[in-house]
Amino acid sequence: MWNEPSAGIALAAGHQQRLPAPAVVASVEPGSIGEELGFQPGDRLLSINGIRPRDLIDFQVLSAGEELTLEVEDPSGEKHRLEIEKDLDDGLGLAFTEALFDGLRQCNNHCAFCFIDQQPPGQRDSLYLKDDDYRLSFLYGSYLTLTNLNAADWQRIEEQRLSPLYVSVHATDPALRQRLLVNPRAGLLMDQLAWFAERRLQVHAQVVVCPGENDGAALERTLRDLARFASGDWPAVLSAAVVPVGLTRFRPVGDGLIPVDRSCARRVIEQVEALQREFEPRLHSRFAWLADEWYLIGGHPLPPRSSYEDLPQQENGVGSIRSFLEALDQATLTLPAALRRPRRLSWVVGQLVAEALKPVVDRLNRVVGLELRLHGLPSPYWGQEQVVTGLLTGSDLLTGLTGQDLGEGLLVPSVMLRQGQPVFLDDVSLADVQERLAVPITLLQGADDLVAACLVCSQQTP
Repeated sequence: MWNEPSAGIALAAGHQQRLPAPAVVASVEPGSIGEELGFQPGDRLLSINGIRPRDLIDFQVLSAGEELTLEVEDPSGEKHRLEIEKDLDDGLGLAFTEALFDGLRQCNNHCAFCFIDQQPPGQRDSLYLKDDDYRLSFLYGSYLTLTNLNAADWQRIEEQRLSPLYVSVHATDPALRQRLLVNPRAGLLMDQLAWFAERRLQVHAQVVVCPGENDGAALERTLRDLARFASGDWPAVLSAAVVPVGLTRFRPVGDGLIPVDRSCARRVIEQVEALQREFEPRLHSRFAWLADEWYLIGGHPLPPRSSYEDLPQQENGVGSIRSFLEALDQATLTLPAALRRPRRLSWVVGQLVAEALKPVVDRLNRVVGLELRLHGLPSPYWGQEQVVTGLLTGSDLLTGLTGQDLGEGLLVPSVMLRQGQPVFLDDVSLADVQERLAVPITLLQGADDLVAACLVCSQQTP
């Protein structure tokens, strides 16, 4: 629990400071305090003890007390005042339509390699929002650059102990980082990391490598600088992920960026693995890890699972394939010898990862009566032949799978969908893909889902 931080905006001060929008209830947990109080989806939470929360963090802080007075407006516009007593830290069981009630803090940088700027025009507005919000970083692990924080933001991070945050570093050399981010404030990074260290707050770091820009000597300096904050009982930098730049066919002409090729991948692998060997005895951790894509592009085998330690950067594509393979080993310990009824299924993944997953398919296909076909697809949408699974779009699936014999069902990893919604990155809906391919689609969350879908009739999308 945070140490009595300030949270939210007092309603009495509303005439002096613009109030955030009320928090709109999306769902209520069965059996929760919220259900007992009669909360319904669509209700608007106006205040807790006279304070309007700015975001989900404020809500968690304000609702942790034992005595609460809630001001609520129902969908008809009628207002209600609820006074409750509960155990300290007991939640209310409410989920909201948005995590930020006062709006998204957007990016003020102009990185040439920004993926948002490499999308086609004409899509819905939300696809072009550049998230650089420290609150989403704390809540969900999204990366931010620290360049748009004001004094009040820094004070709140300290008071509410918003740690760890996830920071896009790219370079620690001030001039180079300023040039990469096209922002003079980007050069303050090392001072900012010292600020975290002084307050015993922590970050995870990432470096997006652009060949010819921040690789080579610049990359070595960056990782060594970050490692300076990685020692002691309370390291300020917990880990660093090294990620290859992703370039699409929609990027601006003349941006000067060079895609990562096999020779570049092998150079970076050699360089970072050498630093891992240096860091490990001193930091008791390899500290810096390479995204799986480096090994796939370089044609190298993935490192063993043990080398990723506790997978601190798995959501950033570091060790995610190896973790999946390990989970699959557990999920396939007791495979049946044969199926009662033969099944023919298709599993779609990105072309870059297909080769690494082929042993998975071979193992499952040893079950008599099961035929699982793996489709490793490129992405014509992004203009990438070698693409990870999470970047495949609905139109890529339609282009690559139309006319194919997909069997009785198509298995689609849920990482292709936008933030859990039934829509792909190109705005094509899951239902549309299912209808046009004329095959039931089953979403996979992990290895257990894959095995279950192959062995039993798992739940399909409507």
